[in-house]
Amino acid sequence: MRALAVSEDHRNLDDLRRLAAGVDLVSDLAIHEGSLAGMAGLPVRGEVDVLLLDCRHGGVPQLVELERLAPLYPGLQVILVVEVESPELLLRALRLGVREVLKAPLGADELRAALHRVLHRPRAAVPGHGKVLSFMSCKGGSGSSFLATNLGYALAARCGKRVLLVDLNLQFGDAALYLSDRKPTVTLSDLARDMQRIDLALLESAMIEILPNYGLLAAPEDPTHAIDVRPAHIESLVRFARGQFDYVILDLGRSLDTCSVQALDLSDQIYPVLQLTLPFLRDAKRLFDVFRTLDYGADKVRPILNRTERSSDLTRQDAENLLAYKVFATVPNHYRSVTASVNQGVPILKLDGGSPVARSLAELASLIADQPVQRGQGLFTRLLRRP
Repeated sequence: MRALAVSEDHRNLDDLRRLAAGVDLVSDLAIHEGSLAGMAGLPVRGEVDVLLLDCRHGGVPQLVELERLAPLYPGLQVILVVEVESPELLLRALRLGVREVLKAPLGADELRAALHRVLHRPRAAVPGHGKVLSFMSCKGGSGSSFLATNLGYALAARCGKRVLLVDLNLQFGDAALYLSDRKPTVTLSDLARDMQRIDLALLESAMIEILPNYGLLAAPEDPTHAIDVRPAHIESLVRFARGQFDYVILDLGRSLDTCSVQALDLSDQIYPVLQLTLPFLRDAKRLFDVFRTLDYGADKVRPILNRTERSSDLTRQDAENLLAYKVFATVPNHYRSVTASVNQGVPILKLDGGSPVARSLAELASLIADQPVQRGQGLFTRLLRRP
């Protein structure tokens, strides 16, 4: 790969030169000390594959210039090096289509992994392997973790699928509480330290077993350990897990950062969860604008309306008109059964299988698994089937 490193700090530029020299993927490295705006001109189209852009010490001005130049170089892949992953910088980078944001201090292995990901984009799902489903909340309190965990249970219990749920809400994940009262002994941050030797035995030892065919990998207990999980860890985990399970469900929370974008890129389908209220629709509109920037089409993004009620002032059609995506499914509001399930840590299909929410989740699981919906059987049918 032919790379161009740009930095306004000669020490940072020397650091990038040293790191790139140790990466065999880089065949040629050009350097520029200064800003993008101060360059006499970028190389002509096709001469550079990757731009290593140093955005340390307040790099937003560099992104402003990149925004101007990006349309002129549609095939150019960009790797940003930042000091702090601020929400402003990350969101701006995402809107420019930048997938790789690396936090300093940077190591050669981390740069090599980022270049490897750049080299192999776009990623297609491996035929015959499990599907990766990501659940993301459009706004806090949407119920996405409840839906993700309980849908996993429905896929395993009702559809007979082998399912892994990974809690990628790295700072405040609590997916385990929806399914079990057991405290995880191993979390995702612990597993990340041994990711280079990942195998089925190691993964199963880290999981909480909900059913023989349904396991859960918990988020770090300590929010400060979230920094131990990097995009490369998520890539390794997801690529391995999809070969072992029918479905890998990722509970992403609602943050957009380098880890969550890595997960979204690897997903076969994304299920943003929202409710029919103006604050939810406003935040959903912002999120869906980012999805379009990332080139996630209607076949990948499948919105779910949660806690729907017939008396709502807003309708499903209102949501579809605003978001410009077709609503994939709706889940009704049933406060009593959902609250009981959450408080007891028991899946709603196990605790109250006849509730409207449980029936809706069972139907959603059948739809995702492409299986006929199992309707309730009458007394006469059950009597005939008795031995």
